[in-house]
Amino acid sequence: MRLIRLCLFCLSCSTSFSNLAADGNLTLLIYGDSLSASYGIEEEKGWVNLLKIKLLSEEFPVDVVNGSVSGETTTGGLARLPAMLDSYQPELLILELGGNDGLRGLPLDLMQANLASMIDLAIANGAKVILTGIQIPPNYGPRYTAPFFATYAALAEEKSLPLVPFLIEGIPEQPELMQNDGIHPRAEAQSMILDNVWPILEPQLESLLNK
Repeated sequence: MRLIRLCLFCLSCSTSFSNLAADGNLTLLIYGDSLSASYGIEEEKGWVNLLKIKLLSEEFPVDVVNGSVSGETTTGGLARLPAMLDSYQPELLILELGGNDGLRGLPLDLMQANLASMIDLAIANGAKVILTGIQIPPNYGPRYTAPFFATYAALAEEKSLPLVPFLIEGIPEQPELMQNDGIHPRAEAQSMILDNVWPILEPQLESLLNK
């Protein structure tokens, strides 16, 4: 009887996290460009790997897949996404694309349409989506940079998505944290990127894990 009571006590104390871990981890797909692909730094120092370490240390039963490709545009991302969704079946996707569209001066309506299509594909595949906002350097001019940045908030509102307002918030203002190209953060800034993402990501993980 004592053994039975002990077993029941252990079961009553178990969290939904541990229940889920016994059945299989959630899959989180990071789907971005060079900002998430550790461009110019060692991969293990990138913010996505720091996220993996954080999830492991805090015992979140989540597998992180980094599907980011340096130089990726929204057109390329849209073409690759169906195969990525089919291969990994993520429960959650962080969509971090558009920066290279902006740097190439591509039409904003095309970027918005591509992002919307990727969001719809992910949702149709059963994944929740977090959108991350991107800003491009001011030398592209306010007539392009302002509506470019506004595209992300507009899409997040239209699709009712959680939004990381600006992935690298607080970093470009500190030149010592940027690589020589002025676009990509150094290794020393990667933890700041994670700090920008985590407050938006954590509640989404909690919601999925506590179902």
